[in-house]
Amino acid sequence: MLPSSNISLQPYHSFASQEEASYFSKISDKQEIVAIVKWSKEKQLPILVIGSGTNILFTKNFEGLIAKIELMGVKKIEETASEVILEVGAGENWHHFVSYCVYKGWGGIENLSLIPGTVGASPIQNIGAYGVEVQECIKSIEAYDTLSENWVHLNNADCAFGYRTSIFKQNPNRFIIASVKFLLNKQPQLKTDYGVIREVLHDKNIKNPSLEDISNAIIQIRSQKLPDPKVLGNAGSFFKNPTILFNQYELLKEKFPNLIAYPISDKAYKVAAGWLLEACGWKGIRNGNVGCYEKQSLVIVSYGIVSGKEVYDFSETIIQSIKSKFDILLEREVTVI
Repeated sequence: MLPSSNISLQPYHSFASQEEASYFSKISDKQEIVAIVKWSKEKQLPILVIGSGTNILFTKNFEGLIAKIELMGVKKIEETASEVILEVGAGENWHHFVSYCVYKGWGGIENLSLIPGTVGASPIQNIGAYGVEVQECIKSIEAYDTLSENWVHLNNADCAFGYRTSIFKQNPNRFIIASVKFLLNKQPQLKTDYGVIREVLHDKNIKNPSLEDISNAIIQIRSQKLPDPKVLGNAGSFFKNPTILFNQYELLKEKFPNLIAYPISDKAYKVAAGWLLEACGWKGIRNGNVGCYEKQSLVIVSYGIVSGKEVYDFSETIIQSIKSKFDILLEREVTVI
């Protein structure tokens, strides 16, 4: 099927700004991936692949082809007494997949409950929350390499996973993910190290939590602190937690005793970006229809109809204020187009 032309992107990303794509196509099988790559190359047009658009900000019209991946299916590949391997279509809703695994008693991704987006997007960003990153459960990925025009199978080591990054993010639009294989544990070691998780479990008098208990706790925590994209346009955490060297950490800690940071090596600390924003007074600040969410300063929200450029400019003002006060350069977690 030929792509549609001059399509509004408002329904296809969580900021719901009103940019357009020159061409737009929904992809529901692997053969269509090959076809749209060929079509875009013949037309000499750039191609951008999206899932549910929950981690993207369009600042202008996209002069090319946007392909929305809708490959579905959850297939059990292998099962032993202790583990299960699942192959999951890239278009599957991430939270629905997590809920399915929790229901089945397959552990490993329960701490990633209620993260918006699709399964295919999860390895690109190497999504993470509450002590868990998705890379810990990914066995391999099937993707179409638009450079070589071949299907490839990348094992976990091939994916170059790092903090909110991967080979897919480092090489944007080269690989189109069709499916992800997950290795999950039937006797999982639950991760409840985060204080906020322990608090929720304590409040519910849960001493021996199950997978479902952990998932429900995460859902409660995220629901209380993060806005629903259907109500307030947003893309979740807008900024990464920055990494600084030990010497800079010592200087900042002396000047700002309440600084929140965590050691990640003998030489480096990861600083809580949310603390930096709050220290600069950004929490709850609004400029027109764009602002920092009142319950979580890391989340930039739209309160009405906005352009992507308005959101970007607001985020740039934040970045400059953090740089001026702390000499730390924040990096956007959201993909900017």
